[in-house]
Amino acid sequence: METLGDDDGPIDVHDYRHGLKLLKETRDTSHWANKKGYACPACGKPFEQLFVSEKTDNTFTPSSVTPFCIRHEPNRILMFRH
Repeated sequence: METLGDDDGPIDVHDYRHGLKLLKETRDTSHWANKKGYACPACGKPFEQLFVSEKTDNTFTPSSVTPFCIRHEPNRILMFRH
């Protein structure tokens, strides 16, 4: 199973575009589905969805409690929902 991002540097989501499906995009955020079964760079387990934000503040209203991992990069935060 391939891990999203192969080192500790920033992840270029577009390098993995062939295995991700864009669900929603705004100027500062994007929401992706993991079609290929990539592994999370934080825990190594497959994730279902990826949320990328360049905003300072984000609010989440989950419909259910699901595990997630967060990766902080210099200019953005990536949230992997399992």
